[in-house]
Amino acid sequence: MTDLSAFPITHKWPARHPERLQLYSLPTPNGVKVSIMLEETGLPYEVHRVAFDSNDQHSPEFASLNPNQKIPAILDPDGPGGKPLPLFESGAILLYLADKTGRCVPADAARRYQCIQWLMWQMGGVGPFFGQVGFFNKFAGKDYEDKRPLQRYVNEARRLLQVLDGHLRGKAWIMGDEFTIADIATFPWVRNLVGFYEARDLVGFDTFTEASRVLDAFLARPAVQRGLNIPARVA
Repeated sequence: MTDLSAFPITHKWPARHPERLQLYSLPTPNGVKVSIMLEETGLPYEVHRVAFDSNDQHSPEFASLNPNQKIPAILDPDGPGGKPLPLFESGAILLYLADKTGRCVPADAARRYQCIQWLMWQMGGVGPFFGQVGFFNKFAGKDYEDKRPLQRYVNEARRLLQVLDGHLRGKAWIMGDEFTIADIATFPWVRNLVGFYEARDLVGFDTFTEASRVLDAFLARPAVQRGLNIPARVA
């Protein structure tokens, strides 16, 4: 039987199925990237909820796996060479799972790097700037009298949406006909921006018809629908 007891995180979140990949997450845009990928690939996994309201992410056990203290993180008992692999950062996890399964990443070397460039585009642009729109539009930042920070991030969010919209013209997905980790990384953030962050009108999302079309196709996928609710929300 697989023994993960050497990893302190399993002391706080015991593995009932230590032979399965262990996922530590919440259903946030970054968190659901990994649960969607796991659902798309069919890899067996066990999920553990990292509750922000009790500061689980700052616990010594979680920090032992991810010193950056952000979700998601994984512990794969069957990593390279058959040894357990702890991993954090959603983009790195997506790429690892794609390589592990041979799914959701182009096999052709040139197209693989083109896919990775769009993954990096999401990590460096879409995530940070859409998140700031959320902060200044919905959360504590909305009370700031100075609206210049909000406008800065709204302008950049619009620019990023324009980039995405133009690229998607004539394509089913970011990489054309092939559904990849670039889509899995990007569209949970688009969904959050126009939904949970309540910024649909603010960024003029309905003018980005290609991005809207592909978002709808993304949300229609059964694996996406399952992954968006993992870990299950609590009342």
